[in-house]
Amino acid sequence: MKKFLLSTTILAALTGSAVAADMAVKAPPPAPLPVIYNWTGFYIGANGGWGQSRDCWGLVPLAGGAVIDEGCASRSGGVLGGQIGYRWQASQWVFGVEAQGDWADLHGSRVSTLVADRRTSVRVDAVGLFTGQIGYAWNNALFYVKGGAATTRSYFDVSAISTGVVLAGASATRWGGTVGLGFEYGFSPNWTVGVEYDRLFMGHANNSFSVVNPLVAGAANRIGQDVDLLTFRVNYKFGGYGAPVTARY
Repeated sequence: MKKFLLSTTILAALTGSAVAADMAVKAPPPAPLPVIYNWTGFYIGANGGWGQSRDCWGLVPLAGGAVIDEGCASRSGGVLGGQIGYRWQASQWVFGVEAQGDWADLHGSRVSTLVADRRTSVRVDAVGLFTGQIGYAWNNALFYVKGGAATTRSYFDVSAISTGVVLAGASATRWGGTVGLGFEYGFSPNWTVGVEYDRLFMGHANNSFSVVNPLVAGAANRIGQDVDLLTFRVNYKFGGYGAPVTARY
């Protein structure tokens, strides 16, 4: 009798183990989908950094003839301003438009190569950019290139070295083109930081003093200008456009 009970117990245990082994194991819950940063939306921000203006001064004689070269000089200083724009994201591609305006202090001077007691000076005190952007995003990191129109406000003058008196001066608002590239990082759904480099091609333009030119009488001033900007930026994206979205790629 004891042997029968023992055999029955062992058989029941083995049968229970087999049934338990055959029972379906509940699958673990699926992993949550990754969250991808959304670059679409309006934004506004501030920027600041460094700029350099390279200006080449020439003189165009009133009677015509070749331009008289007065030489080139580079002026560097700080820039500070802001930007506003809109971006639209399609998969990992990001497209945008932006307007940027900066106060600048790019000022320098050099001794004239034509008249010993003369000093020429050029100062750029404002820069504006109106550009389109194309970028590629890796989640909350964005690399982009940009291009469009640029404008600068410049002042130039000629002074006497011996007395420091300004003998003639003029101002000009100039338009040209720009290309640039940048990197931006979203550290929260609505805030980003970045760095950007821009090259401004302002070309050449003739400007005349309201008085007799103290370098070459009757000549117009032909100023060529290029500007380099390196700025650090912080942007705020408005409203729900700043919220992360579920990945679709």
